[in-house]
Amino acid sequence: MKEYKVGSLFAGVGGICLGFQNAYTANSKYRLVWANEIDEYACTTYRHNFSHSLIEGDIKKVLHPELIDYEIEEVKKRLEMSNESDKKKKCEFLIQLQYNRNEQFDKYSKLHQQILSEPIDILTGGFPCQAFSIAGEQKGFVDERGNLFLYIIDLIEQLGTKFEKPKILFLENVKNLQAHDKGRTYKVIKRKLEECGYTIFEKVLNTMDYSDLPQNRERIYIIGFLFPEDARNYSTFDPEILSNLRRIKTPKDRANDVKEIINYNINKITSEKYYYYKEKYPHYFISPEEFKTSDKETRINLNEQIKEMYQFYQCRRGMYVRKNKSNVCPTLTANMGTGGHNVPLIKVNDGIRKLTPTETFRLQGFPVDNGYILPTKHKGRAYPDGQLYKQAGNAVSVPIITLLATEILKTLEYSKR
Repeated sequence: MKEYKVGSLFAGVGGICLGFQNAYTANSKYRLVWANEIDEYACTTYRHNFSHSLIEGDIKKVLHPELIDYEIEEVKKRLEMSNESDKKKKCEFLIQLQYNRNEQFDKYSKLHQQILSEPIDILTGGFPCQAFSIAGEQKGFVDERGNLFLYIIDLIEQLGTKFEKPKILFLENVKNLQAHDKGRTYKVIKRKLEECGYTIFEKVLNTMDYSDLPQNRERIYIIGFLFPEDARNYSTFDPEILSNLRRIKTPKDRANDVKEIINYNINKITSEKYYYYKEKYPHYFISPEEFKTSDKETRINLNEQIKEMYQFYQCRRGMYVRKNKSNVCPTLTANMGTGGHNVPLIKVNDGIRKLTPTETFRLQGFPVDNGYILPTKHKGRAYPDGQLYKQAGNAVSVPIITLLATEILKTLEYSKR
């Protein structure tokens, strides 16, 4: 079989990587060469599930190790302008940077060589979305995380100088990327990719429409082709093709999909930390008598308002309970499951609870307990649930990636490339 080599930026826990790994045709498939991720907890999860090279570190320094010295100089400048109360803390930080300088420079110099050690056919990246998300502050390129997109361009150019540019780009982000700053942000992104020589296609797809995953998750998928012939042969985002790929689901179908994801054998005795009950959350279980003497404008009682199995509910802003109208889970977020408002809740046999980390990963299409492993330890300590919820919320829906990656293979085969 013909193999296409894949490099993955901002890999997280490997959703895009797994999607490409699962994609194949009778004549071709993908081979994962390397992935890059900065978050140490995500790296632990990644290493549990993939054996190829993981380049752990800040992509800015991976591509430019000299930034380590630039960072030291910047701290020196800020130290000179600091008042006395800040100087001690910044001085300690500077000493630590200088102490670790040689070690860090050697580390990133090796990572720089590694990421440029061989050409790749496909470059993927779910670049950080918080800067553009409705759930975030929507600062865009003003936010440093938004500027990380520019390092995709940087890597493309460096690969092109040493070898050749990747044939294919595959990028993913939040739906709001297109609308951010009245569309200007995405125009900049698309223009820069086109200036690199790519023909760009984009489409917002909802996970629940193109997979069996019961999750409402709209994301923009950006696919770029370096060679015009490949671009001419790509038709996946055509309305007619998408219509044929779309899954039509009845409420009964959705319920069956939910049963595949949710573990209804979990009980309060063994998994109490996931459950909501009056002693733990008294403001979510207010009786009529208690409401009369309270200063609250609305009364919430989860036992009364969460009535149906195989459905997802949310306590919106702590003011009212809402059932998802599409019979699916609302969009998973990075802070989901850690408490607070808008956490998806479900009715189970012995009460009301939030989703477990395993269930959130399964809602993204990760085959947990069937080939994909969630770590239990990190540096000798128990692996925090909060980190797993964050990873699932930041991840991609694996079946959507597999669908699109397979269509790309068909395009390349048709072009005989």
